[in-house]
Amino acid sequence: MTTYNSRDEIILKEKWNLTDIYPLVADWENDYSLVKNLTPELKGFDGEITDGKKLYQYLSKKELASSLLQKVYVYSMLQVDLDTRDTFAQSMLARVKQLSVEFSSASSFFMPFLLSLDESVLKSYIKEEPKLDYFSDDLLESYRYKSHVLNKEKEEILSQLGEAFSSPSNTFGMLNNADIKFGEVTNDDGTKVELTRGMYSKLIEDDDRRKRKEAYKAYYKPYLQLKNSIASTLAGAIKNNVTLSKIRNYPSALEKGLFGDKVSKEVYDNLIATTKRKISPLHRYAEIRKAKLGLKELRQYDLSTPLVKGVKQDIPYDEAYAMMLKALAPLGAEYVTILKKFKEERYIDVRETAGKRSGAYNLGLYGVHPFILLNHHDDLNSLFTLVHEMGHAMHSHFSAENQPRITAGYSIFVAEVASTVNEVLLINHLLNNTHDLNVRNHLLNHFIDQFKGTFFTQVMFAEFEKTTHEFSESGTPLNAEVFSKLYESLFRQYYGDEIVFDDEVKYGWSRIPHFYRPFYVYKYATGFAAAIHIAEKILDGDKKTLNTYHEFLKSGSTDYPLELLKKTGVDLSTPEPIENALKKFEQLVEEFSAL
Repeated sequence: MTTYNSRDEIILKEKWNLTDIYPLVADWENDYSLVKNLTPELKGFDGEITDGKKLYQYLSKKELASSLLQKVYVYSMLQVDLDTRDTFAQSMLARVKQLSVEFSSASSFFMPFLLSLDESVLKSYIKEEPKLDYFSDDLLESYRYKSHVLNKEKEEILSQLGEAFSSPSNTFGMLNNADIKFGEVTNDDGTKVELTRGMYSKLIEDDDRRKRKEAYKAYYKPYLQLKNSIASTLAGAIKNNVTLSKIRNYPSALEKGLFGDKVSKEVYDNLIATTKRKISPLHRYAEIRKAKLGLKELRQYDLSTPLVKGVKQDIPYDEAYAMMLKALAPLGAEYVTILKKFKEERYIDVRETAGKRSGAYNLGLYGVHPFILLNHHDDLNSLFTLVHEMGHAMHSHFSAENQPRITAGYSIFVAEVASTVNEVLLINHLLNNTHDLNVRNHLLNHFIDQFKGTFFTQVMFAEFEKTTHEFSESGTPLNAEVFSKLYESLFRQYYGDEIVFDDEVKYGWSRIPHFYRPFYVYKYATGFAAAIHIAEKILDGDKKTLNTYHEFLKSGSTDYPLELLKKTGVDLSTPEPIENALKKFEQLVEEFSAL
């Protein structure tokens, strides 16, 4: 792995070309000013929309302002992510965030106004102004929210309270990212150094159990110290969500969380129930892990270290990209050709540098192209991350190429499908092209652990969210003790009795940022299950599934997520896709055990 001191050392083709968005900062300033001027114009439509023509004028102006706002926001965000220490980029982003609040406030009148109209009146507006056809599906879809939208004055108040409602999340974010100081660990030379998150992710996989335990204890130390403060922020976030659900007349917070995607409570419950019914292979894997590591007691800090030693694959970025193109060949020549272009035209920022945002993501910017952020380390994990993010990027590309702006975005519910299909194709390609038993075992171990993290852990988190919201709705006080008791119970149910619990296990809830974005994590698991179903069919040579999958990638938000998936042969209202995914997991564990 190459270490870079600055971005100047990185070759051009491995860096974003942000001039694709704005050639000059002056161009960004022009669009910023345009949005700034359009915002009061939108507010000026309040009380003035009395016919189809006026309605079209408002909606077209709002779409223009919204698209420009997205563009200026993305440009400044990408600049900050390249170097979070860049004060000029930070000030640009701060200005756009403020502008975004002004835009939201200026247009907050519209939904209450729209839903105050009788549906027949709206349809007469659409009939008299043909240009409204473009917006008609969205307008009529809004009536689904009729019983959940308040009057104009109340919506204005809720809009102004947005910052207060997000305070628990912001407080946790500051605690978690800025204030928390982890305990110390012993360096290779015997000196003590403060643990960082980056160090922890490596140390928890270390072959040396003493290092793993030391890192684990040091990592959890501040969370145990701050357990009551963090419990207060989480309880506040849950109560806020429950209160908003009541204010907006939803039967429960869960149903509010599922409403936008038109997902029934049964789909959520079915995911949890089916997983728990078929949990035994995960318990079996814990037994295998204990035996492979030769331990008398398996503890939480033993769950991430690779079970196959001595396989350190060095995969340079260019080689990783070539491997990806081969692995994804079953998706067709067009798919592979477009992927080649992403690399050549600098859609990807590849290398880790000081100040750069950690992790990886894809961000699709309509009218420009996707931007993919990586922190590539020339290893197997980086290869999987590359393939995963390019799945998202291709989904963004195909939807933007085949849909107008209004339907180009896709729901988070289906977002993990394309990325995971790519990963399943990759693991299949790698397994088919290795003759080294140790490497094969290593790959199986990698995929099993990924399955565990993306599926089982997320289902456990989903059950934790559901139960804590139900506690709040029934008036049960939420505090560190309640959270810890529930989390420990769930961890035992999912991961089995083979694990000996350290005190830290039950405080796992305190370090999960996703809990501040309720009823989101289950989508990782449903997306993962759907992707396994689709990928297995494609690998079996099922041409119909390949064709419907390509249609799915091009569909954006032209239908509700469950309906889009049904067209590919995945029906998440039944246990079948979940059962198929769990069957695949069982096969992986069996093969790994036999090897």
